[in-house]
Amino acid sequence: MSCNTVSRNSVSRNDAPDAFKMLPAERKAAGWLASIYALRMFGMFMILPVFSLHAAGMPGGDNLSLVGLAMGIYGLAQACMQIPLGWASDKIGRKPIIIGGLLLFAAGCWLGYVAETVEQLVWARALQGAGAISAALSALLADVTRDEVRSKGMAMIGASIGITFALSLVFAPVLYKFFGLSGLFGITGVLSILGIAVVIWLLPTPNLVDQEAKLKGSFADGWKVLAQPDLLRLNLGIFTLHLTQMSLFVVVPSLLLTGLDLALEEHWKVYLPVVLGSFVLMVPLMVWSEKKAKTKQVKLGAIGLMGAVLLGLVLFAEQGGVVVALLLAYFVGFNLLEATLPSWVSRVAPLSHRGLALGVYNTFQALGLFAGGALGGLAFRHLGAQGMFEAVLLLVVLWFFLAFGIKALPARTATASPVDSLADNSTSPT
Repeated sequence: MSCNTVSRNSVSRNDAPDAFKMLPAERKAAGWLASIYALRMFGMFMILPVFSLHAAGMPGGDNLSLVGLAMGIYGLAQACMQIPLGWASDKIGRKPIIIGGLLLFAAGCWLGYVAETVEQLVWARALQGAGAISAALSALLADVTRDEVRSKGMAMIGASIGITFALSLVFAPVLYKFFGLSGLFGITGVLSILGIAVVIWLLPTPNLVDQEAKLKGSFADGWKVLAQPDLLRLNLGIFTLHLTQMSLFVVVPSLLLTGLDLALEEHWKVYLPVVLGSFVLMVPLMVWSEKKAKTKQVKLGAIGLMGAVLLGLVLFAEQGGVVVALLLAYFVGFNLLEATLPSWVSRVAPLSHRGLALGVYNTFQALGLFAGGALGGLAFRHLGAQGMFEAVLLLVVLWFFLAFGIKALPARTATASPVDSLADNSTSPT
């Protein structure tokens, strides 16, 4: 058997104990994919802390609705484009879609760089959002990793996003001081071009030759796949997960201000250790769940942990130290779900519609972000912090019972890597 056509089932069961370790090339592929996420998200996150303040001084900045639209239209454009671009990645390949999406994002950065009015910023943010490549990136990660290590790859991406978010809170005010908002857009554009270079020269090509016929599924067949109850549960789950995230951060900054007397520019001192600590605690749980085929139980436990955090916020929101501890627990559950849910989708959906399924999944994610910000702010305004936490807690409880009906994933068995460059090492994971 040639090294470029290694069967995914060619690893014997005697190698199963090592099957849960990523091969060097799998780690490399996941690392480069994580770097593309990080490059893109760092530029986007840098803009958020200073955007509304800067926009208020631009022509049209007195229209708060327009400023809010400029902030939120990115997520709306993402939600609109994830499905078609995910589907297109099934038909013409992952890399062309990723490169095209990064070019769109870079074009939006250029428009933001030259923008002189808030209205122009709206178009810039919409163009950035139209480069919706999360589904294609996730599908490519699924293509180049084995089932038994895919959650680790997703966790690497999640870690890169979390760390990037924390670092952006540190560097955004400094870079804004020297370069202004247009400079931040420019830096973001350069980072997206670097991402294109990574895609072209550093990302591997999955070995899918033996499954080429499966890539010819129709769009109608795809909608039948997406009607599967388990995929619907997973999509509603990611919607609820990100709704809770955005809702919490409508209120959490004010809790840190009052409970810890911590100025806004110093909140990174909480976020950075909390995010890093949550990954240290989360990874062993994820590895254990994969090895013992306890993914469903750990998923339910993570949802339950988030519910306990929300209950704690209802009871102890005024105690700053307790809020920090609750944030750590929240991010353990959040990151565990963030890493395992897309891996679960990629295993439930057939290869022929993997990009489409992940496109729908990412659309629900974007809608959750949008709904969390909008509804969280509305609930906070009318119900106060405690009432908002209680409302979100109710949603999490409903999610918990909905997730109970999902079918447990079968135990994983050792398989060879689908990446061509892994063939020589396909039976010796390290």
